[in-house]
Amino acid sequence: MMKKLSFCLLLSAFCLLPSARAEETNARVLMAQGETAMAQGLYLDAKRFYQQALQMSPDAQTAAAAQERLGQANVRLILSPILTADAVYYTVQPGDTLARIAKKNGTTVELLRAANPVRGDFIRVGQKLKITQAHFNVLVDKSQNLLTLKNGEEVVKLYRCSTGVRGITPTGTFKVVNRMVDPVWKGIVAPGDPENPLGTRWLGFDLPQYGIHGTNEPETIGQPVTKGCVRLVNSEVEELYTLLPEGTAVTIVE
Repeated sequence: MMKKLSFCLLLSAFCLLPSARAEETNARVLMAQGETAMAQGLYLDAKRFYQQALQMSPDAQTAAAAQERLGQANVRLILSPILTADAVYYTVQPGDTLARIAKKNGTTVELLRAANPVRGDFIRVGQKLKITQAHFNVLVDKSQNLLTLKNGEEVVKLYRCSTGVRGITPTGTFKVVNRMVDPVWKGIVAPGDPENPLGTRWLGFDLPQYGIHGTNEPETIGQPVTKGCVRLVNSEVEELYTLLPEGTAVTIVE
């Protein structure tokens, strides 16, 4: 009886093997299609291919690769002129400035510049600008040193981060209340200094002295090493700085 049962289990595993292989092959094909679409600037198509690859991923490694590329496609799409379901066109009115438009629409000047053919601060009356109406929020998981950028409940992109040594990063929901380019560290390190431990951007919380910032030690990302803040590599904190306006909710959990 035992031999018969073992034979049946072996036969079942053999029958499932082609299906698993097919899923792996299909996921790889979809990933390749996504890469082609990305190279051509077809970010909506790329997003769809990566979403399908993620759903079809036969293992954690393939799923992680699909999730990473999906995040990149999502951000490229947001930063592009392509109109999406959560974006609208705004017609520039007399007296408008980029700063006024950004504040009125809950977005950032940097995102307006990135998603539109705008040079510096110059805009003209009657010009149509793409305005992203995404409801960005951030979730930081201290146990995984993982920052998740979300639009409502949709995951936009995952970022590896560093949090506080010995778990000292506070938990709770905070708001971004100030944003700084090349922040000054304790009045000692000058703005733009590559040795600045705060890196190139600062997104400060409504809890004084805490926020999300860059780093001059990118090799530490993914480890609990900070004095309580959330740390990203400079290129990624610059990306978040472009996307997140003041008022963005940041939830930190154990």
